[in-house]
Amino acid sequence: MIQGVEPVVNDRLYAYLLEPKLAPAIWGGDALVRRYGKPGDPAAPIGESWECWDRNRITNGAFAGVTLGELRTRLGAALTGPIDPSATFPVLTKIIDARDALSVQVHPDDAYAQRVEGQPNGKTECWYVLDCEPDAELVLGWTRDTSREEYERRVADGTLAEILRRVPVNPGDAFFLPAGTLHAIGAGIQIFETQQPSELTYRIFDWNRVGADGKPRELHVQKAGDVLDYRATFPGAVEQLPYAEGGLERTLLIADRRFLVERVTVTRLDAYVETDGRPLTITAMDSHLRVDVGPGNGVLLEPWQSVVTPAAAPRLALVPSGEPTRALVVHPQPDLAAAKERALAGGCERRAVGAFFGQFLAGF
Repeated sequence: MIQGVEPVVNDRLYAYLLEPKLAPAIWGGDALVRRYGKPGDPAAPIGESWECWDRNRITNGAFAGVTLGELRTRLGAALTGPIDPSATFPVLTKIIDARDALSVQVHPDDAYAQRVEGQPNGKTECWYVLDCEPDAELVLGWTRDTSREEYERRVADGTLAEILRRVPVNPGDAFFLPAGTLHAIGAGIQIFETQQPSELTYRIFDWNRVGADGKPRELHVQKAGDVLDYRATFPGAVEQLPYAEGGLERTLLIADRRFLVERVTVTRLDAYVETDGRPLTITAMDSHLRVDVGPGNGVLLEPWQSVVTPAAAPRLALVPSGEPTRALVVHPQPDLAAAKERALAGGCERRAVGAFFGQFLAGF
């Protein structure tokens, strides 16, 4: 337990259910309501469900009605551990339904966001593909090295698409997008996204669409030009790292210093996950899952419901609903050394562990 914090078993430290925020979008569909059980109008185009966000409200227990941001100021290190409790909660997780393609865009890094936008951080993000239509694809980077001069010329003459790299996707794929990566989610893809808590997005091309006001959405060609990585880095789906530990089948998807994302399958009633003294976000997937912070201190998640747990809990019990139960677990500002040791203890070869974590060095 973190020194100086309250005991885990009390009415203040528990698993905090979060009320999602739904975001309409011209490219959205009906899957967030019909498939993922979010409250809303299935006839309306909804693009995103913000699952864990600093301004999401807690819906259970002693802090019902309080936002996650208010909770971190009240609980301090008991909630956040070594993460600064005065700063915005360090991850934002979403479920995205792209009925149509999103704009071609790029996000700035922390230095640019601070210098130009006056914001504390930029946006590195990652995607886990929940489902997609056959032949669905992403735009991800360039087909070859390019330059700002060529980029600006092609934007002006309408030929930028000729050097956009298209990547096919399949359910279960994971992609890592450091700030500066040119990208677009293609039509017919549903994604679980984990990102830094920033909505700084520079649009380059929006497929000649108009917004709800009948006008083209704003483009940010010059700022995008400032932050784009013009190298052809050829990013593709991440090589994932599966292992078994603590009554779980664990698959590491993303392991950046900003966030670690894993998919877990709970196969035993005594399964648990170590927190490493950090808050975790847990999203149940296609069945119910109980998350216990301490004895008699648990909450039952509906499918596709999300929870944040306090850093003061050294481990969390995950109780399945009578069958193998899957969840997506996000570790903000993770202890990567501890994550590597768990994978090695779970039987992974040292070479495989090194190769997996090495995929994210470009994001450091």
